[in-house]
Parts: sequence; structure tokens; C-alpha cells
Amino acid sequence: MIITLKQNAAAEEVSRLRGELEAQGFVIHPVEGTRYNILGLIGDTASLDARQIESLDFVDKVTRIQEPYKKANRKFHPDDSIINVGGVLIGGGHFAVMAGPCSVETPEQVLATAKACKEAGATILRGGAFKPRTSPYSFQGMGPEGLELLELAKKETGLPIVSEVMDISQLQYFDNVDMLQIGARNMQNFTLLKEVGKLNKPVLLKRGLSATYEEWLMAAEYIMSEGNEQVVLCERGIRTFETK
Repeated sequence: MIITLKQNAAAEEVSRLRGELEAQGFVIHPVEGTRYNILGLIGDTASLDARQIESLDFVDKVTRIQEPYKKANRKFHPDDSIINVGGVLIGGGHFAVMAGPCSVETPEQVLATAKACKEAGATILRGGAFKPRTSPYSFQGMGPEGLELLELAKKETGLPIVSEVMDISQLQYFDNVDMLQIGARNMQNFTLLKEVGKLNKPVLLKRGLSATYEEWLMAAEYIMSEGNEQVVLCERGIRTFETK
């Protein structure tokens, strides 16, 4: 449920309403926008009388959210979200280009690629240190050493870095990575999503191999429900059952 407040709503009245709702077990997420101030309610709101709340002098309107995703819902974010990735802004009209090697392999390769990407206009360096592969015999990435090479390239070029994390055990190596990538195969790795949601770090969430939009947004909800609202959705297309 979304409670849209009037622009002249008194802080004391809003605080009183919040207290009453929280006493009933609802989690309140206030959002202050350039045009709207809202209270987002998380919980079973079926028992709430929307008309009674709407009758309050300082309330403009009450909107029930039908979709299962709440915090990832546009109704919760009337204004555009702007994500800061190491000083590079994404969203709200800001345009960012992420580029780099699919997998990190050598210091020379990473640095040369990083410099070429920056000269071509890229603003974020993307590189894979941990690589999910269809074949168990394919190169799986350099691991922590690969992240160290990306950090060196960052120092050399000034480009913030984004790299994929595949498991919660790997998060200990990502302290100096500016943005975490959740790959398509891990879009519904809910344990990983929850742990990433506890971090104060931007997340690039790729759409799963055959995920619907609702499933994709629910994956973002897992991250945001833990407190991290710095989520960037990455569309990659999906695979059907066709073989041609």
C-alpha cells in the first residue's frame, strides 16, 4: 500500500500515523521525492481501511499495490532512481557504458583492454574473475587474483569496476569492487541475493535465461527487501525452447 501525503503535511501528524501503523505490525518505508512524499507499507494491508486513511487532512490518496514486488515497484519510487557507481551515475538521464574483458586472464590483457575502453568512451570497467561456464572443462576464471588485476587497472585508468560474484563465499574478495554483478544463472540464487542485499554496494542484476519480468523484479525485491536499493536491471534476452 502507498500513502501519498499532501505537500503541506505536518511532520507531527505524519509521525503519529506512522506510529499507529507500525504498532499494527507494518513496516514503513518513507520516500521523499521532488514532487511526492509517500509512505510505503509492507505487510498484510488487507485489513486496513484505505478510505479511513484517505480521509485524513494531510493524506492525498491511498493506492493498493497489486503486484507481489513492493520495493521494486515504480509506485514506491515516483522519481527516477540514480545509482552512484564509484562516482559514475546510472539512471535519471545519466548514460553509462560498461565494457571490458569477458574473463580476466593476464595483467597485460586487462590493462590494455581497460585503456582501450576508456579511450572509446566507457565509464565503467567490466571484467570477470569468477566465470560460470556451461562446460566444467572450460576456463573458470582467475578468482581473487583476477579481482586484484581489475583493481590495478582501476588505479591506472580511474574507471570503477564491476565483476560477477557467484557465491556468498566469494563476497569476502569484493571489498574493492565498485559494483557487484549477479549473473543470469544466479538471478534466483536467493541466498546470494539476500547476502548482497545486506551490503551497501550497487548491484547489476541480469535477467535469468528464461525468466519472466515478474520473476526478474522479484529477484530485485529480494535484494531491496534486505535494505540495499542500489539495483540496476540488466536485460540480456531470454531463451525459448526453440533449437534453431
